[in-house]
Amino acid sequence: MKPAEGGSMMSAATKPVDGTTTSSTTSSAATPATADAGQTQVAQAAAPAAKVEVPQSEGEVDIAKLMAPGPLPEMSVGKADAKVTIVEYMSMTCPHCARFHNETYDAIKAKYVDSGQVRFVVREFPFDPRAAAAFMLARCAPEGQYFPMISMLFKQQEQWAAAQNGRDALLQMSKLAGFTQESFEACLTNQKLLDDVQATMQKGDKDFGVKATPTFFVNGKKYSGEMSVDTMSALIDSML
Repeated sequence: MKPAEGGSMMSAATKPVDGTTTSSTTSSAATPATADAGQTQVAQAAAPAAKVEVPQSEGEVDIAKLMAPGPLPEMSVGKADAKVTIVEYMSMTCPHCARFHNETYDAIKAKYVDSGQVRFVVREFPFDPRAAAAFMLARCAPEGQYFPMISMLFKQQEQWAAAQNGRDALLQMSKLAGFTQESFEACLTNQKLLDDVQATMQKGDKDFGVKATPTFFVNGKKYSGEMSVDTMSALIDSML
């Protein structure tokens, strides 16, 4: 079994690797990011302290249902009783997700998570076999290394997500995180782990209407598309 290549790894392989499931959702995923970038540029040009508008939510889900235990142990940072809980559904091959984690996440973590105001939860929503393989490897990483592994893979996304041989590229990335050839193979042939990653995606789709990545639920309110630091800060501030 070669999870990082081909279409046999999961049924989601028929979906495009652009952070959306269909062309109709491409605009819903990309538009908020474009708008946010524009807002930030306008704000900086007008006055550094200009207020950024809080984005409009696309609906709301039951928080108790959203936070109920899923197929996999929850991967989160921050206080369990934080006033604001952000749940992000993401795909490792999604460029929108990579930009959010490379440009926004660290600042939000430093400002709100580390101060105890926000709990940030990450959930797997892989659109293709390579994304699923990357999530599996992050889950197989030593305890406490899930988020560092995710961060490394997003920073190096172009090197493995678009590589001709994705499996070899992921192996090289994994060795930097301490994997051996044996532990790498054992992880990617763990059928139960693959099934649980897929089930997490299916639950997000069926129960919470996730159709594009990244999709955020902030205290149960749904927002699609990457956000700038200023936009997400404004959203969080409105709930504190």
